[in-house]
Amino acid sequence: MSEKFIVTGGAGFIGSNLVQGLNARGQTDIIVVDDLNHPDKQRNLERVEFSEYQDKAEFRSMLRENRVPRVDGVFHLGACSSTMETDEAYLKDNNYQYTRDLCEWSLRTGARFVYASSAATYGDGSQGYSDADEVTPTLAPLNGYGRSKQMFDEWALETGVLDKIVGLKFFNVYGPWEDHKGAMRSLVHKSYGQVVGEGKITLFKSHRSDYRDGEQDRDFVYVSDAVAVSLFFYDHPEVSGLFNCGTGVARTWVDLAAALFAAAGLPTEIVFVDMPESIRDKYQYHTQAEMSKLRGAGYDAPFVSIEEGVRRYVQEYLAKQVG
Repeated sequence: MSEKFIVTGGAGFIGSNLVQGLNARGQTDIIVVDDLNHPDKQRNLERVEFSEYQDKAEFRSMLRENRVPRVDGVFHLGACSSTMETDEAYLKDNNYQYTRDLCEWSLRTGARFVYASSAATYGDGSQGYSDADEVTPTLAPLNGYGRSKQMFDEWALETGVLDKIVGLKFFNVYGPWEDHKGAMRSLVHKSYGQVVGEGKITLFKSHRSDYRDGEQDRDFVYVSDAVAVSLFFYDHPEVSGLFNCGTGVARTWVDLAAALFAAAGLPTEIVFVDMPESIRDKYQYHTQAEMSKLRGAGYDAPFVSIEEGVRRYVQEYLAKQVG
């Protein structure tokens, strides 16, 4: 049965992959909302089917004036995701107020609302990575991006809105169609050219005695899993709340580098460099999603390993882009 959707950030990384995921289900009645401020975003849209494109600024005006057509589901992935952004007023408007406006509209019109929070809300990780409601108000993000995401999470929790919607705390998502993200691209995308061109990869040294160089770790999530989790919550409107979207398994940067070399068919060669002093005091040495809440909600699909995810990314996308 044909349904209608809004996907904000639909020309972006996770958003365009989500539109593709809807297309795979036979759904094409999709309003894509974005800001086409990069040519690769336009290319992302050329790969998918949708019924309408709306510029973000115009869409926000339509939202305020109640001119947005009713839909069955809203996937709100549009945000300023730069951890380097320092304009707090901009982040509050773009990441908090926009999300709140669209959430309230969705609730008024009966649309299922699934939005992107972020693992950046966990700050330095000293309080762990639990997505339990009682933990949410205690978190202390390290940057403006994380604080803007935390602001909406807390509002939704405090007002009871979180009982009717779903927020996803995405961990380190990587995969096709992230070309436009600049400094926010995954290491796989950033380093592929160096790997095939120079036969080496550059990683940060550790500046903590309890971690060896390159053994800082992350919860790396292949983008197809981020899409699958998002669609699961659309399919299960009886489930609500804030959920981690990770694998529950932390892997090191060395592991990721080795997977990249293996996918490219090359021997591993890693060069370690000093971490810039400007980021040392804010650098996360460990992230790992607690997954019991997501699994308890009924999501039981296995997650793609970094070895398989990087292989797919390199052989099915990056190698073809360069070739």
